[in-house]
Amino acid sequence: MNNGRIHHTAQVQDFLKQHHRLQFVFLPKYSPDLSLIEGLWKWLKSDVVHNVFYNKFYHIRIHIAAFMKRVNDKSLEVIDRW
Repeated sequence: MNNGRIHHTAQVQDFLKQHHRLQFVFLPKYSPDLSLIEGLWKWLKSDVVHNVFYNKFYHIRIHIAAFMKRVNDKSLEVIDRW
């Protein structure tokens, strides 16, 4: 997990106390290479919004939805990227 403030709240700490088998492992301060979601965001940006101008916000949403559908439908392509 990253070191977001939300991950250190009293509510999260209480949850961890109730579930002794769980232990959070925090990533170093700046480590995008260790966070898989950062790779997905980078891929999405390069595929959907890099060097593209959309006149309407909903056009961005349509292209992001199509990207996510492709990611979900072609899991081997996703695996091959990493």
